[in-house]
Amino acid sequence: MKKASVTTALLLAVCLSATTGFCDTRKGEKINGKKEFAEHCAICHPNGGNTINSTKPLHRKALKANGVKSAKDIIAKMRNPGPSMTKFDEKTISNKEAQAIAEYILKTFK
Repeated sequence: MKKASVTTALLLAVCLSATTGFCDTRKGEKINGKKEFAEHCAICHPNGGNTINSTKPLHRKALKANGVKSAKDIIAKMRNPGPSMTKFDEKTISNKEAQAIAEYILKTFK
């Protein structure tokens, strides 16, 4: 009985970690940039704004003024942000998720 409960606990732990973002998506599965943005970014960047630093919203003109012109630039900011922005490393947001978020930002906040 004790062995079965330990096995069940381990299985539950693996399942929970798989559903909370610690595992990458399945091969070929498309990542929803809008969903990822809502989960990781929207709290500080609602509607492409910026609740922490209003001079740095996510709209194209402001991004360009701050030296951010491409998805690669957005990902670089996510990985190594300036003061007062949360750092999103690859354990928090995978490269594929970061790419989807960056593309969503460029497409949505013109």
